[in-house]
Amino acid sequence: MRITEWPDAERPREKLLGRGASALSDAELLAIFLRTGLPGKTAVDLARDILRQFEGLRGLLAATQTEFCALPGLGDAKYAQLQAVLELARRHLAETLQRGDALTDPAATRRYLTTRLRDYDFEVFGCLFLDNRHRIICFEELFRGTINGASVHPREVVRRALAHNAAAVILAHNHPSGVAEPSEADRQLTRRLGEALGLVDVRVLDHVVIGDGESVAFAERGWI
Repeated sequence: MRITEWPDAERPREKLLGRGASALSDAELLAIFLRTGLPGKTAVDLARDILRQFEGLRGLLAATQTEFCALPGLGDAKYAQLQAVLELARRHLAETLQRGDALTDPAATRRYLTTRLRDYDFEVFGCLFLDNRHRIICFEELFRGTINGASVHPREVVRRALAHNAAAVILAHNHPSGVAEPSEADRQLTRRLGEALGLVDVRVLDHVVIGDGESVAFAERGWI
């Protein structure tokens, strides 16, 4: 049966318009994105097949162009559309942390940092630079490493902080293993960076470690 023959309350588009996007399953949301199915298969059926293939929405969104386009019903145009949607989502989150507003919502900060760093399969270390009123200047990815770690150079972090005329920073890095629990090396690095930045009167407000679906903030642990 075609989706157009379904009851209005069960059609993904009508369901979204009537009840809101949060009422839809992952497959229904993906079906709206796909728009059409394949012969003998509705867009919802195709969406379910795709999600099974990628073991869920997270796997689909992290797929390479080659992996994505290898499935029936997908292609370069759909891949480009999906990447555009993801970038719009990232920019939407970034706008919640626009310069001019002091950081007052730690949860929003962590959501933004998670979006920026979670999907890398190698370690990335970055800094959120703030002015003397704790307003956002910018976020920069400073170092990239391997699945086991990244070499972070305090001198370069200090240099970038001075270049931005920052008064404070929030450090952040991901754990490709998916486990957000900070290591002793993470704690030692944070102390070293705090000492180096302190010499030029730049405060370290927090260090957020990003895992798979979770994050740990040093400030919440009382480590900063």
